[in-house]
Amino acid sequence: MPAESAAEPNFGNMARQMGKMMDQFHTGFFGFRPNETWTPSVNLYEDETGYMLCVDLAGVDKNKIDVVVAENQLRLRGQRPVPLPPQHTDQQQQPGRLRVHLMEIDNGGFSREVELPQNVNQDAVQATYRNGMLWIVLPKK
Repeated sequence: MPAESAAEPNFGNMARQMGKMMDQFHTGFFGFRPNETWTPSVNLYEDETGYMLCVDLAGVDKNKIDVVVAENQLRLRGQRPVPLPPQHTDQQQQPGRLRVHLMEIDNGGFSREVELPQNVNQDAVQATYRNGMLWIVLPKK
């Protein structure tokens, strides 16, 4: 069944993409921002029974994800380590020096807030983490 896309408010998707591109431009080729948080991308779906939020958290340990629902807000926080080649993550092996030429994958702390509709049953929210995607089910009242 094809997914139906809700209308974006006046070029909202393009504005979001332009903002991300400008952030990357200001960071520069060798940009390094260890104290800043990054914002994971989300998709929000709706059917008759509720809303489904999909959060792109590839490489994040599910135990490092904090989900809080309060006051019609869904708040996500957590950490993603710098992705390293497998031979550099093995504690038993002493690999040589690793030179980074390009680093575009966000790492470190992340944070995302999503405003919830009034008809969400906040006491019945469920989350599952599969294949790097966090799926949050928000049933309707």
